[in-house]
Amino acid sequence: MIDKNLISRRQFIYLSSYLAAGLVLPIETFAADQQIYKTIPKSGEQLPVIGMGTSRTFEARNDPALLAQLQQVMQTFFDLGGGMIDSSPMYGSAQQVIGTLLPNIKGDKKLFSATKVWIDGQQAGIEQMETSRQQWGIKQFDLMQIHNLVDWQNHLETLNQLKTDGKIRYTGITTSHGRSHNQLERILKQHDFDFLQLTYNIGDREVESNLLPLAQERGIAVIINRPYQRGSLFRQVKGKALPEWAKEFDCNSWGQYFLKFAVSHPAVTCAIPATTKAKHMIDNMQAGKGRLPNKKQREMMIKYLGSI
Repeated sequence: MIDKNLISRRQFIYLSSYLAAGLVLPIETFAADQQIYKTIPKSGEQLPVIGMGTSRTFEARNDPALLAQLQQVMQTFFDLGGGMIDSSPMYGSAQQVIGTLLPNIKGDKKLFSATKVWIDGQQAGIEQMETSRQQWGIKQFDLMQIHNLVDWQNHLETLNQLKTDGKIRYTGITTSHGRSHNQLERILKQHDFDFLQLTYNIGDREVESNLLPLAQERGIAVIINRPYQRGSLFRQVKGKALPEWAKEFDCNSWGQYFLKFAVSHPAVTCAIPATTKAKHMIDNMQAGKGRLPNKKQREMMIKYLGSI
């Protein structure tokens, strides 16, 4: 019998050698090692559990070296089965960078495009969303989200009309780092959304009490931002060894430990870690393969991290 963990290590070494040589990864390499998918409740469509965020990482419009680096990051993401790319007008030049990089992707890409509206005023929001579409260079967004609840009443009306007109496929609303959770809960109880984006990770589990159960109850897909708590989780485990039992759910790094915890919650559809390095993208994508921890293993993960 072939050891799945041994395969993962070999794959990592193989992929790293490709990246070090500046080569494009052959998508056929992992045809038999697919990403885990979860279902969007409102439609039945499936998404890979690991997506890609662009906050603080894709502001590279005037940096040719970083732009080239991000091209390899995006190529790696699609070669390893990625789908959702999430952005926002809030993220500086990130959307222009996405639009620059997408046409250069080699091979098949199954992009699930997600961005946000982040401005006051209904007409201003309409104009901002159109600017974003042009920056990405796409015909329509799969998902348009209201960023951090900004002017949500006006924008929800617009989003529902855009969806009816076939100009977007899904509607969403977002928050981050724990703000406005009570208000968000009230909104979700009164209005229909297809997606909810929020902060959830092994070190910040506040949303387990109300928002995640509410999303399950109302059939809302959940996107996880800040799965590494802005890097603080890595600082907590620096120099520490993974528990031996992490192999039971095909976990070979702390990054995979944190991502597998986030996406294994029954309410969660996908996570969107951000990176500027292809080697980190490889590790991120490996978290979406193999097995995910079950309820008992998730409890062990929390307890182990708390003991460090």
